[in-house]
Amino acid sequence: MKEKIDRRTFIVGVSAAVGTLAVDCGRQGHSNSAVSRDVTQLDLSEAASAVANRKVSPIELTKACIERIDRLDQRLNSFITVTREHAMEEARTAEQEIMNGRLRGPLHGIPIAIKDNIDTAGVRTTAASGVFADRVPTEDAEVVKKLKAAGAIFLGKLNMHEFAGGTTSAISKFGAVHNPWNLDHVAGGSSGGNGAAVAAGLCFGSVGTDTGGSIRIPASSCGVVGLKPTYDVVSTKGLVFVSQSFDHIGPICRTVADTALMFRAMTDHPVAMAYDPFSPPPVSDIRVGLLKAVVPICDAPVEQEVEAVFADAVNVIRSLVANVRDAELPMPELDDIIGAEEYAFHEPYLSRSPELYDARTRKDILEGKKVSHDKYARMMKQLEEHRRTIGTAFADVDVVLCPTLPGLPIRIADAAEPFALNACTFAFSIAGLPAISVPCGFSKTGLPIGLMIGGPPLSEGRLLALADAYQKAAGWEKRRPSL
Repeated sequence: MKEKIDRRTFIVGVSAAVGTLAVDCGRQGHSNSAVSRDVTQLDLSEAASAVANRKVSPIELTKACIERIDRLDQRLNSFITVTREHAMEEARTAEQEIMNGRLRGPLHGIPIAIKDNIDTAGVRTTAASGVFADRVPTEDAEVVKKLKAAGAIFLGKLNMHEFAGGTTSAISKFGAVHNPWNLDHVAGGSSGGNGAAVAAGLCFGSVGTDTGGSIRIPASSCGVVGLKPTYDVVSTKGLVFVSQSFDHIGPICRTVADTALMFRAMTDHPVAMAYDPFSPPPVSDIRVGLLKAVVPICDAPVEQEVEAVFADAVNVIRSLVANVRDAELPMPELDDIIGAEEYAFHEPYLSRSPELYDARTRKDILEGKKVSHDKYARMMKQLEEHRRTIGTAFADVDVVLCPTLPGLPIRIADAAEPFALNACTFAFSIAGLPAISVPCGFSKTGLPIGLMIGGPPLSEGRLLALADAYQKAAGWEKRRPSL
């Protein structure tokens, strides 16, 4: 049994510990020496190690995050609700448990945040809409229960695109989310608060949702990592649904290793447990396919600056893997399933209080009313067949690559329509395939660009391994916005 120590002994030497970790970060190419004594700039895995070794206290981490939220989030608008008192109470409990030798795992005592369409008992869950502005669930979502069991500390609920119905997070009852790399630009959607908060160091990790790209789009827009797992690997029980047939829940963090740690805590599925971020498998035998990043894989043609950065990333990956070749991914037109299921969910609220929706959100939801029951039934059969046979697309390759977005994050002033920001994410959503977005560079104006790696069902371990190897080779995750 580990020797018990008092709180003073537990937190003494925090500055020295953080300084040591910061020096290590600097050796890996950290671009901002000003963060050397700021614990919020540690990666989740670094913070977890410091907590486990009793060199940083959960109270210190939580207090630092709350102070940073209070200082910076008035400009980012990434949080809808900050649970300051409850987070500090959880931090004190975690500290006592760890001092008594009861470390639950790497997330124990680590402050994270939850997208505001995922239920949290006793804490309002609004989905960024006036319809649910005062909604307080009585039960935690399944994924929240698992993260609480892992000892994670909840800082609050993150801003998002209203009812997860858009790619910008500029349409929200609580105002637009701002990109920490350039406050005039969108953070991506619909999990925009996740991307902004993680990139800005307001939390160490976050839980997002993805129907057609809503984890990967903000990850790319904000220069962080976002994983959409295989459909149904992470439970969606307790989610304010867009589409039960398409919705996924997954992590958004700063690094691939951090993302894997959160993924392991969010589900008991063997595919999550099989990947050890502290001992990733080799990637030298992986066969990589390059998707033709043209319409319909991408919503619009890929811009020249994105294409150049993506090509550089492919060259790095080429040096790591067995081979790189062209590949294709089928993409049937089944998005009316989303519209039909979205309308079915909202119909009672639309009947009762249509004025509480943003007019643009309401207009999009009402489109789903046009989908007949017969058409919906036919499309569901097509969806089942597509997901059953999609593995054949990976006969000659193990993973596929494309840019996450065909262009750069747009200005908030240009985000009038819900889907104003184009993406290359939807093919993986239709097929229910795992896909991860990882930073691969920056534009000349300093906006992040993302690389997406996707694979066949239940290939999360392979995606994480390749993303981790690329990230270590490229080092983009150590570049942070200077707020």
